Amino acid sequence: MFELIGDLVTYYSQNFSYVAQEFYRHFLMAAYGVLFAAIVSIPLGVVIARYGRLSNGVIQLANIIQTIPHLAMLSMLMLAIGLGANTVVVALFLYSILPILKNTYTGIVNVDQVLLDSGRAMGMTKGQILRMVELPLALSVIMAGLRNALVIAIGIVAIGAFFGAGGMGDIIIRGTNVTDGTAIILAGAIPTALMAIIADLIMGTLEKVFHPVKSTPKDKTGTEKEAEPA
Repeated sequence: MFELIGDLVTYYSQNFSYVAQEFYRHFLMAAYGVLFAAIVSIPLGVVIARYGRLSNGVIQLANIIQTIPHLAMLSMLMLAIGLGANTVVVALFLYSILPILKNTYTGIVNVDQVLLDSGRAMGMTKGQILRMVELPLALSVIMAGLRNALVIAIGIVAIGAFFGAGGMGDIIIRGTNVTDGTAIILAGAIPTALMAIIADLIMGTLEKVFHPVKSTPKDKTGTEKEAEPA
């Protein structure tokens, strides 16, 4: 055990710049894939929330994409695009559509109808209601979709090393190609796991920050009322 830790420390000390470069490359591929998916999925989620008849078909299509095995998806994209990071980013884009789309749709349709009616009564347009009421109230749910998509994307990027994309998966593959490469495999696997954990914690914190705060009802004197027992 101690020998393995020593080998791991030695590998990091000798290859720090290489590991840091692949770590940065790995995160960028995951972030770009989720970002592009968000640019498409959030507006699309708003549209299908507006036109409920489209929701089943669009979400089912996203579900079908999600069921395609990662290696199969990357192989098909490789034939169309070629080797490299672009293939992985496109795959991540496709896999990230479902969680972001579904959470956007869920967040928008679950906005309290009373608030929407109040906005209309104040003379707000549909665009103003969307910007000032629906999206702010649905933001925490949308952030949960982005959180799931990013964590999943970080894991998928590791497979991208087989398709010439680099990233931490490249280090893991190097470890599998040597006789005693356990330390090298861990050198790639540990930062990947830490990246996913840190991303999950950061996105989880943002999710809580954007969660709408419900005000406590008050009586006529301004004193907060205690919640009635169920």
